[in-house]
Amino acid sequence: MQLLLKLVRTSLGRIIQGLDWISRPSQMKRSNAQQANIQSEANKLTLYQYNLCPFCIKTRRALHQLNVVVPTRDIKKDPKYREELQNGGGQIKVPCLRIEEAGGFRWMYESNDIILYLQGRFGNQPLE
Repeated sequence: MQLLLKLVRTSLGRIIQGLDWISRPSQMKRSNAQQANIQSEANKLTLYQYNLCPFCIKTRRALHQLNVVVPTRDIKKDPKYREELQNGGGQIKVPCLRIEEAGGFRWMYESNDIILYLQGRFGNQPLE
């Protein structure tokens, strides 16, 4: 039964991933200076995820649309990242955005919360 469930989840994940690739939205346009500033801020973020998770795909899609490159940590491919997520965030749940702030890190779970945070931080920057 577990094998069947895993097969169904993997198959659905691949379908969602394929649909995302086909229907990927266009990226936000910015000047070179704005994009450099955005990337400097994005370097303070890390997305813990795994490739076929539908909520992770949703989050990566928002990052693509906002034209923000954030390092990702696949918790299924590397047990070190899974351990970092457990120790830092307190849960093994993806997606999770690690936000570097003065004095440490903040861990944000839930794709909708992450997307709202990203849109608020990077989405309101019109082209110069």
